[in-house]
Amino acid sequence: MSDKVVTRFAPSPTGFLHIGGARTALFNWLYAKHTSGKMLLRIEDTDRERSTDAATAAILDGLAWLGLTWDGEPVSQLERAPRHRAVAEELVRLGKAYYCYATPAELEAMRESARAKGLPPRYDGRWRNRDPSEAPAGAKGAIRIKAPAGGETVVHDRVQGEVRFPNKDLDDFIILRSDGNPTYMHAVVVDDHDMGITHIIRGDDHLTNAARQMVIYRAMDWDVPSMSHIPLIHGADGAKLSKRHGALGVEAYRAMGYLPEALLNYLARLGWSHGDDEVMSIAAMIAWFDIGDVNKGAARFDFAKLEALNGVHMRRMNDAELLDIFIATLPYLEGGPAIAARLDDTRKAQLLAALPGLKERAKTLVELADGAAFLFAERPLRIDEKAAALLGGDAREILRGAHAALKAISGDWTAQAAEAAIREYAVAGGHKLGAVAQPLRAALTGKSTSPGVFDVLAVLGREESLARVADQID
Repeated sequence: MSDKVVTRFAPSPTGFLHIGGARTALFNWLYAKHTSGKMLLRIEDTDRERSTDAATAAILDGLAWLGLTWDGEPVSQLERAPRHRAVAEELVRLGKAYYCYATPAELEAMRESARAKGLPPRYDGRWRNRDPSEAPAGAKGAIRIKAPAGGETVVHDRVQGEVRFPNKDLDDFIILRSDGNPTYMHAVVVDDHDMGITHIIRGDDHLTNAARQMVIYRAMDWDVPSMSHIPLIHGADGAKLSKRHGALGVEAYRAMGYLPEALLNYLARLGWSHGDDEVMSIAAMIAWFDIGDVNKGAARFDFAKLEALNGVHMRRMNDAELLDIFIATLPYLEGGPAIAARLDDTRKAQLLAALPGLKERAKTLVELADGAAFLFAERPLRIDEKAAALLGGDAREILRGAHAALKAISGDWTAQAAEAAIREYAVAGGHKLGAVAQPLRAALTGKSTSPGVFDVLAVLGREESLARVADQID
């Protein structure tokens, strides 16, 4: 086995890249980066009924969005079927596997007999030592591997520890079907060996497969890679993660306004930790990650924690970088394309200026877009219900005075100048500052919440600010 670590992510293209698959890819990627190794990508597309090109494209797109890059070209398992067949036939030549001609009716009878005795259904080995010349005329046999009859197979797992499987439970499983197509169990071993995979990191639902796959490795006299079977992700209620918990494709998280870095940070923390560190950069995760530190127990997915973590990442991010990610994500956000269509250089500059205030109040890019909507609003503004309540009673009279005070600003139009003018007006008129600032905010943004009202005035500029206030007075 080479000294260089080679991991792999091997999704089946039967749907989107779901959140559990994304975490498996992340752990493979982090371990490869941590050890200066490589991560390869294999598309396990042998299930022709359910595999689609659209799903393959969605998986590649999801990985690219997350920044989980792979080395070399993706490998198609389907295209390697001739190699899988050749290895199965070689095992027959070596006497390690054999052709089985049991009929579907015979196999069903075996299963029935085992069930009647309360035993798990197992193949009874009836063709293991028979001569192929006894095969029915014209019958195409399946190839079965000769599993060891006694003793046990031990999987030395870096997450689960030493796991023992009695060999009597493994039976002589099929590696090549009678139609000449390899089974998943066999194809995986041949591919991992040929791709030089040194470390297999995958979900613990594959743990029983590991014992069977070791039978093939040993029959071919190949090195068995290091195995790490990571616990599955559960919902907050402790049940296996499903759509209702958030087992969505990663593209759904992009549409919900999560940052790739925050999502990766959250996924890494599902089953792995580094001391008390909650918020981690990609660089920190690479430096700290070791597969041996992953917990055995299932982790629970919690949207509230993900959202809070995303808010922290947004606030910590450089404004220009956050603006770039926000603009790149607009096509995927609800209402985003409408914002993108109006995002000229002037508005980009306004948005960048508004970001410090906007990101303090937002936990996702959807909330950021919602908060920034006032920049893109056409006059006269649509006033929401809460804002309309702030514009009732004496508010219009107060706004009239505020408009005059703002119009009288003679120097540069800045947040500081606007604040000084409004404070002076409030004191002179015997108003509390909030009694002036609240209707002013409603008039400027159409909402009852926004970044600081003086920042809003500065970002909108003199002309637009005065016009919006005037709209609510007339």
